[in-house]
Amino acid sequence: MTIRELMSGLAAIAFVATMSAPTQAYEESPVTGGGTIEGTVVYRGDVPTTKIIPTKDVEVCGAPREEPLIEVGGDQAVLNAALYLVDVAKGKAWPEPGKPPELNNLKCRFEPAVQMIPAGSLEVVNSDPMLHNTHGYYGKRTAFNLALPNKDQRIPVELKRAGTVRIDCDAHGWMEGWVYVVDNPYYAITGADGKFSIPDVPPGDYTLVAIHPFTGPIEQPVTVTENQPTSLTIELKK
Repeated sequence: MTIRELMSGLAAIAFVATMSAPTQAYEESPVTGGGTIEGTVVYRGDVPTTKIIPTKDVEVCGAPREEPLIEVGGDQAVLNAALYLVDVAKGKAWPEPGKPPELNNLKCRFEPAVQMIPAGSLEVVNSDPMLHNTHGYYGKRTAFNLALPNKDQRIPVELKRAGTVRIDCDAHGWMEGWVYVVDNPYYAITGADGKFSIPDVPPGDYTLVAIHPFTGPIEQPVTVTENQPTSLTIELKK
């Protein structure tokens, strides 16, 4: 097992531990005087890298390269940090259902590398002209295991419970992705500027979880005031 795999596994286990099941299913209810939780996620430590050495299908997968274990931009802003309010009993409606979210095997990478989705359907897609075997895990338990030998092949899977699903490819062992399955609609993923926004939160006291596979989760208490923004700077630490 590589250092990257060990860290990823520990992060996934830690995140599952933070996503304790609520006492009842989430209830959609009109929100009066909702506030917004917004801010920036930063990481101020050293940024290690891992060596990616494609051993097959190099015409698609590319040359050996160094990749950071956490992508940090200007002002220590973190890309692809996931944020999530835990134990929310009721609040705003889920977004209108549209096209199912996708996990694409593209040039021997998962696109997107990180995503958050409601419990339900995920379309696994192969955009490469060779076999990918896309394997998802809740912790150590297999959530799905799909052979996709054909270009433009797509197979739907169901992820029915909240938690972290770590994704790898049994044919290309360096590939790794993350799907965070959520049980309420109060979540966000940071962009390259490290910023996030979670709107229409009922006033009250909450626990906000921020997580990145390299660092694991951090819990942040937050109070939402009626019709007001609550601004945070969250520092991830290894």
